[in-house]
Amino acid sequence: MVRINELDPSASPLDFYGSELRRLREGAGLNQAELGGCIFCTGSLVGQVETAKKVPTRDFSERLDAALGTDGTFSRLVGLVLRSQLPSWFQAYAEMEAKATYISTYQAQYVYGLLQTPDYARAVLATGMPGNLDDLLEARMERQRILDRESPPLLTVILDEAALHRPIGGRVVMREQLRHLLTCGQQRWVHIQILPFSAGEHMGLIGSFNQLRFESDPEVVYTEDLISGHMTANPSTIREATLRYANLQAAALPTEDSAELITRVMEERYGAHPEPDEHAVAKGFVQR
Repeated sequence: MVRINELDPSASPLDFYGSELRRLREGAGLNQAELGGCIFCTGSLVGQVETAKKVPTRDFSERLDAALGTDGTFSRLVGLVLRSQLPSWFQAYAEMEAKATYISTYQAQYVYGLLQTPDYARAVLATGMPGNLDDLLEARMERQRILDRESPPLLTVILDEAALHRPIGGRVVMREQLRHLLTCGQQRWVHIQILPFSAGEHMGLIGSFNQLRFESDPEVVYTEDLISGHMTANPSTIREATLRYANLQAAALPTEDSAELITRVMEERYGAHPEPDEHAVAKGFVQR
């Protein structure tokens, strides 16, 4: 008889998910192969998730709910599971980001995580050479679901023009990423401005930062260094970040002109030309 790994449901969100999957599968009178057939995957994959050896995706979770009639149980759990796959120092920020009613960000190097396409995000995340790249990518895409909520946060983004020119992932990936920015910018709750090279020196030269505002909780500022990220609600820091962001907004192009610049770079730099044999990838932190 094959020995079944016993999970401690309290050990982690992944262990709890696996133990619930086994409990509800057995309650439905299905073995792993039978359930796999119902959700279009192998019984081996079901077993790996049940023993916390494999991180489930949202698609897998939604199929489970449909097959087992679990009223969204796994679709709700998977968000916690994926967030737990993020670096420990980033998890607190991701939780706060999901609760924010207003997010403002200045990004000096590359596109903000909530607006990244999957291929662009994969190229950015790969720079950290993680062993769980697929899980991190799934977690990043899960973060973006806050923009699809019935009442999404207001998102204001200032991108340095350098982010448009740095060919992360190659020409095809960049063309799709810039097209995605244009699409996102058409949503009422997303406001995208480009800080052009012509702005010269500016108050964001010190680096990227995010501000999160909430309905009732104190505002926070988030920054990253070489090793980890940092959040603070210190009033003087909030005041300084607000001043810097206001100055960056004033120096950046209006949204209409920003969209025109994005379109021009997309067509001129990443148009329908042969894909080069090599491309540069973003250097820097991978969780913004």
